[in-house]
Amino acid sequence: MAKIQLNGKKVLIKSKYSLLDLLKKYRLNNKKIAVEYNGIIIPKVNYKKKYLKENDKVEIVHFIGGG
Repeated sequence: MAKIQLNGKKVLIKSKYSLLDLLKKYRLNNKKIAVEYNGIIIPKVNYKKKYLKENDKVEIVHFIGGG
C-alpha cells in the first residue's frame, strides 16, 4: 500500500497503481478531466504508464461547460 495526496486529501492505494487505475476507482471519465501529477500535467495517453508511489500528489480537475 502507498499513501498519496489526491486533491488535497490523503488516500491509500494499492501497490503498482497507475493513474488510469485511480480514475477507474473513482469512476472518472478521462475525456472530461485533466490530471496533474506532482506539479506536471500528464497527457491522457500516459495515464496507463504513470504509476503512483508513496507521497505522490495528484490533482484531478473536471471540465464543466457553461456560457
